[in-house]
Amino acid sequence: MIEDVGKKIKELRTNKNLTLKELSVKTNLSIGFLSQLERGLTAVAIDSLNNIAKALDVNLSYFINEANHNKKIILRSYEKEVFQVENNQFIHYHLTNDIENKNLLPRLIEILPTSSKESLTSYQHEGEEFVYVLEGILTLFINNEQQELFPGDSAHYDSNLVHNWANYTSKIVKLLTVHTPNMFKKETEEM
Repeated sequence: MIEDVGKKIKELRTNKNLTLKELSVKTNLSIGFLSQLERGLTAVAIDSLNNIAKALDVNLSYFINEANHNKKIILRSYEKEVFQVENNQFIHYHLTNDIENKNLLPRLIEILPTSSKESLTSYQHEGEEFVYVLEGILTLFINNEQQELFPGDSAHYDSNLVHNWANYTSKIVKLLTVHTPNMFKKETEEM
């Protein structure tokens, strides 16, 4: 997989007539690191790969989905990889090997503790969400109402309701979530 990602980066970079130095400036990654990455000699963290994707005007999924040629039905616990770290607080893991061909988006999300109870930005979007609390105490906001969910509790709601999650405890909260629509699904043309 490392070699595939490196080849894709080099191909995109050269097609855009960018030098390693120019890509280094755009991503704040060293020329040496980028060179090793393109040759498949080193791994890359998801946040760094996301910076590279932005600099090359592609989605992060371009590297991840294209690298997964061998789609397996079963994802072993030891194969799970961090997909995204959001706001240094939410750690996302995909729970499928074939994300671009499925309607559901199953994820494990770990929410790190925060002591800040300042205004939380709620959001809404298309689809629906299912949340199941595995560990910790989740604070769920739906339509400006606050609910505490404990291990074993679940919530299933339309995503067009204004919502968000928070962890106001001192321990990590772990959630199993399933979302629709799957934002990573490849669109197929109907015949």
